[in-house]
Amino acid sequence: MGRGARPLILTHIGGPTVLIEIDGWRLLTDPTFDPAGGHYDFGWGTSSDKLTGPAMAVGDLPPIDAVLLTHDHHGDNLDAAGRTLLASVRTVVTTMAGKRRLSGDDVRGLASNEVTQLSAPDRPTLEVRATPARHGPPLSRLVVGDVVGFAVRRPDADRVALWVTGDTVLHAPLRAAAAAMSVDVLLVHVGGVRFPVTGPVRYTMTGARATELIDLVRPRVAVPAHYEGWAHFKDGRREIERALADAPEPVRDSLRWLEPGVPTDLG
Repeated sequence: MGRGARPLILTHIGGPTVLIEIDGWRLLTDPTFDPAGGHYDFGWGTSSDKLTGPAMAVGDLPPIDAVLLTHDHHGDNLDAAGRTLLASVRTVVTTMAGKRRLSGDDVRGLASNEVTQLSAPDRPTLEVRATPARHGPPLSRLVVGDVVGFAVRRPDADRVALWVTGDTVLHAPLRAAAAAMSVDVLLVHVGGVRFPVTGPVRYTMTGARATELIDLVRPRVAVPAHYEGWAHFKDGRREIERALADAPEPVRDSLRWLEPGVPTDLG
């Protein structure tokens, strides 16, 4: 993990929602705590049904220091219960567009490659850098909206402790970001999202593309997230494992599936 390494504990709550415990900080990605069974409209004729509820209730969460919100405008990344949770969290880091839409005393909007710091007197400072994400095919940004990923590191560390890709396809800026970083743990959003109205077009990485990204990054640990539990996900665990079968051994060895609701020490 590089200089001054400490444990990194991840708890996969469901979908894109992961509790991150690092250096005394508790961070939460993309809060989604609605029960299964809801129907969500994403706009432009796209929608989906939630098939699986969260592995942990909001009331069972420890106090959250900050939310890393890859985007606020899709219900599978921020739902009604997640929006309610934001009111109790001091800091929210999200997109520039999300900052304009969300209320709160400390909502920070980042464009790709911009950096903010999380500071507190009783724990080390963390640097959060926004990484590029494109939630669909070329020229789709005006339709699907802005998304970012997050690279979390200690300012004096020689590696990124955790990279959260966010909902994205594999595209040139993402490849460039992968080449520019040394990453300890990669939290990769998969799912191969597809909608009937747009046919074969994908809006997040398939298992094959996620495997390609892992090969580019070569993290110590790669953790899939946001790959099942919704009707619009087309590449679940089976497809990811199929893609991994032909991947180089270091890629296969790095993959770690998290049991929902179970804190897992990846340090």
